[in-house]
Amino acid sequence: MGPIIWLIAAGVLALGELLVADMSLLMLSAAALITAGVSLADIPVWAEIVVFGVASLATTLAIRPILRKRFLQTTPTRTFDYAELTGKTAEVVEAVTDDVQSGGMVRIAGELWSARSANLGDTYPQGESVQVIDIDGTTAVVWRNN
Repeated sequence: MGPIIWLIAAGVLALGELLVADMSLLMLSAAALITAGVSLADIPVWAEIVVFGVASLATTLAIRPILRKRFLQTTPTRTFDYAELTGKTAEVVEAVTDDVQSGGMVRIAGELWSARSANLGDTYPQGESVQVIDIDGTTAVVWRNN
């Protein structure tokens, strides 16, 4: 009967961790699982409580700081500057014209961008290499790569 009670306690503590989210109840849940395993050896109740106490202390002091450090790490955010695209070479994926509404598509550094030609009347067929001279909103302004 002892292992079943410890397993139920581990489940309740793990569910409680979903509400608290600071990994303290998760460590107690792990200690209850350890105690459930040890209680299979048919040890007295006082020994099970001692095992739970030692396992709780061990997991809280040894494992919790490592997990908190790992999960609470902030990843540096990289800001994107559109000026980085100016001067890059792009491949025309869909014919580019000077039409603002449906100018065409280019691939710049692996990403698809809508594009229009810089000069009125210029068109660039699919597969041609062009150079980005400006970014106008979400549209790359391109011209023939010389």
